[in-house]
Amino acid sequence: MLPKQTDYKVGMYLRLSRDDERAGESLSIENQRRILTKHISEQGWTLYDEYVDDGFSGTDFNRPGVQRMLDDAKTGKINLIICKDLSRFGRNYIQVGQYTDYIFPMYNIRFIALNDNVDTANSQSSGMDMLPIMNVVSVPDGQNPK
Repeated sequence: MLPKQTDYKVGMYLRLSRDDERAGESLSIENQRRILTKHISEQGWTLYDEYVDDGFSGTDFNRPGVQRMLDDAKTGKINLIICKDLSRFGRNYIQVGQYTDYIFPMYNIRFIALNDNVDTANSQSSGMDMLPIMNVVSVPDGQNPK
């Protein structure tokens, strides 16, 4: 087991796809930034950098912002990744699960999806129990549930 972190260098991830723009202000990059900046400040953490993919689908991880963030995580520049919700990080539930269950723990990276109450440092958070279900029912960008 890797040692528990106490000094967090935060990577804030923000994403908006073209399809999300129809949802309006609630998903906007500015709204995500405001919510996450407030949380980071309240926790007393240090924001290392923000990683933005504006206009990119979350169905794969070949996005410039997410790739730069993952590189910074793997090289130890950041040790906590925070995003507004799981769908901002990614819409491919298998890949999201690979990151949260295997890749992030391997690099001692804490991951938080704030609105989904997912926090990999707290296995008791209600979102961690629901993570597999939330990933399965997540609606891909541009598709409406039937």
